[in-house]
Amino acid sequence: DLVRPLGQLPSRRKDFDAILLETTGLADPAPIVYTVQTNPKMSDNYRIDSIVCLADCKHLEAHLDEKKPDGSINEALQQVAFADKILLNKIDLVTPAEKAALETRLRTINKFATVIETERSRAPLDKILGLNSFNMESILNYDPGFFDAENDKKIHNLELVQSVGIKFAGNLHAQWFNMFMMDLLRERAADLYRTKGLLSFHGQGNTKFVFQGVHEQINFGPAKNPWKEGEERENKFVFIGKNLDRKELTKSLMECLYKEDDTKA
Repeated sequence: DLVRPLGQLPSRRKDFDAILLETTGLADPAPIVYTVQTNPKMSDNYRIDSIVCLADCKHLEAHLDEKKPDGSINEALQQVAFADKILLNKIDLVTPAEKAALETRLRTINKFATVIETERSRAPLDKILGLNSFNMESILNYDPGFFDAENDKKIHNLELVQSVGIKFAGNLHAQWFNMFMMDLLRERAADLYRTKGLLSFHGQGNTKFVFQGVHEQINFGPAKNPWKEGEERENKFVFIGKNLDRKELTKSLMECLYKEDDTKA
């Protein structure tokens, strides 16, 4: 349904600046992302600029708390987890304390999304459109504090869906990292809504690598700019998903570091 109408538009490219795809409140964004990135008719002519979630500040709390009969994650949690931008609408209908509590909860679920406060859906378009928020190199612009373990400890996290940032210095062993990611995606792809990474590999000179994923669909490649002379080789990872164990993820990733006496290679 998506490919057919969008496939007819490239010949009219001069007639529009961008295409906004509005999904229903119950829609999972993942299939749209997958279609745009994997279908040649789409990927040759389009790129995803950003995934935007419109949230009702007055009623969002109730939707986040909704329990599904089969025990699965409700759609409100999923959409917050997928988002690059969260438009927090109707802030005039709640108290400052209620708004602050909700924003704290949103940061727990997805601390890497930008929250934009609005009233009556009057959104500042310059903070939403044309920013290329959905790209592999977006991790380079995140606040360094997002990756500190101490920040996570300040919040008693009871959310099934949460965001985890991990960083550590060193060069990764390409083979062991690839094996780790393949195992992780094979076992946990359904639980991982978004993944991102900044990587330094042993034997790859000054090339800086980045990746971004939605469930099992991963895009990986070199960053535009290499590691600078004297720059610390710090690997960074973002995981947004269900039942994440920060300690276990950190341990598994650090086991992928290259060691001079590594005889596995």
